Amino acid sequence: MAHRGCLPFDPDPEHEARGSQRCASVRFSYAYLGKLVSTKGLRRVLEEKMPVLRALRRAAGQMLQHAACGCRSAALPRQSLGPTLWQIPADANFYSASFSGTDQPRVLITGGLGQLGMGLANFLRKRFGKDNVILSDIRKPSDHIFRSGPFIYSDILDCKNLRETVVNHRITWLFHYSALLSAVGEANVSLARAVNINGLHNVLDVAAEHNLRLFVPSTIGAFGPTSPRNPTPDLCTQRPRTIYGVSKVHAELMGEYYYYRYGLDFRCLRYPGIISADSQPGGGTTDYAVQLFHDAVKNGKFECNLKPSTRLPMMYIADCLRATLEVMEAPAESLSMRTYNVNAMSFSPEELAREVLKHVPEFQITYNVDSVRQAIADSWPMNFDDSNARKDWGWKHDFDLPELVTTMLNFHGFDTRVAQAN
Repeated sequence: MAHRGCLPFDPDPEHEARGSQRCASVRFSYAYLGKLVSTKGLRRVLEEKMPVLRALRRAAGQMLQHAACGCRSAALPRQSLGPTLWQIPADANFYSASFSGTDQPRVLITGGLGQLGMGLANFLRKRFGKDNVILSDIRKPSDHIFRSGPFIYSDILDCKNLRETVVNHRITWLFHYSALLSAVGEANVSLARAVNINGLHNVLDVAAEHNLRLFVPSTIGAFGPTSPRNPTPDLCTQRPRTIYGVSKVHAELMGEYYYYRYGLDFRCLRYPGIISADSQPGGGTTDYAVQLFHDAVKNGKFECNLKPSTRLPMMYIADCLRATLEVMEAPAESLSMRTYNVNAMSFSPEELAREVLKHVPEFQITYNVDSVRQAIADSWPMNFDDSNARKDWGWKHDFDLPELVTTMLNFHGFDTRVAQAN
């Protein structure tokens, strides 16, 4: 069966039945009127003397077209009748869940088995309690993940399933991490379009319908070769050349539109390359920096698919998770925009290798440039300007390159391995 899109406030079956009856009645009435006014002499007199009938005929034709489409129209949230397009509704705070000192948000994370979802779930469970943070994905979790806290099946392309999840678990915060990353998306554009764009539409509609606070991550990939690269500000030309980047610009704009149009509490951060010690690379262009540590500890050498001098903004996952929670907890009045750059450091493969060599003298790096990944990296920012995040809600990173390298090697047991060898 073909997938049906998710509309905000879909009518119930009884409403549809009543609508079908009304459409059938209208179809008959206006068809009969059309037959009458088609009589040659009477039609000419009526059209000359009663212009209103011409308007009725046009209306009849339009309604018959709608009737032929199944008597179903898109039901919009009630706020759509009030403010103009760029006017924030007076009751916008109604869409921003607030909590007392004892209440905690009920959190759903989509795409939870990806590079960031599991780390975010662990981070938020320490803050809000294990049972208040639900991890979801369409894949089967490992035993460790399944035992670590609530996990459910949830498919963002199935709007009914997503809505049931939000209702049944009384969700108030939604972190939408389902996406195909840059290199993987280029290998399967149709799937990336479905997941990154159609899935987002379902998430936005359900979030607006159920008054959720919604976080959608964006990326350095939301910029393109015509964007300023060093530094890249929050607001500038965005013309990405990948389906991943295009979908993220779409997410930024749609989230902002839902904020102004429906009062949806949408919040977004443009992540740099994220380096995580406890997860595998996920197919992104910046994931070379993650794989380098795995290979350095395992066999002392690494083959890089980018040029030695390719500089990109990066961040350790602990900073990334903290930034995500901080922007979600920031008072609404402190946010001057819906999407912010966040950054910690920028480095190239050769600079990262030099820092690793300080700890692993036998480490060797070679280069086998992937033309697709290199073209993507060359179109991305070299350095993020995140001054607005630092000014508006006090963002400040903890990890620079030396701290990053030490932390990653320690996590992978490098010191323990050396001690055992000695």
